[in-house]
Amino acid sequence: MSKNRVEELEAAVAELQSTVQGLTEELVESKERIRVLEAELDTESPTRVPERRGEETAPEAADADPDEVEEATATVEDGTEGEPEDSGADDIIVA
Repeated sequence: MSKNRVEELEAAVAELQSTVQGLTEELVESKERIRVLEAELDTESPTRVPERRGEETAPEAADADPDEVEEATATVEDGTEGEPEDSGADDIIVA
């Protein structure tokens, strides 16, 4: 092999080593940024499950109009909501 070819190969190896080192540093920095973001996400987002059942409040109930609540309660107590209408047909099945 000629000296020129060896020098070219050495230069290519040095360039590749430099590229690998740069990518490694970038990877380490990216992992650290991800770790920081995940830590922020964990501290900022509340869990979906309340710590105690008694502490959970329904947001709809706090915003509901008292008249609407009374009307809905009366409808449920009367049994007029959610019942299927009678079709007039007997439900007897003969086999």
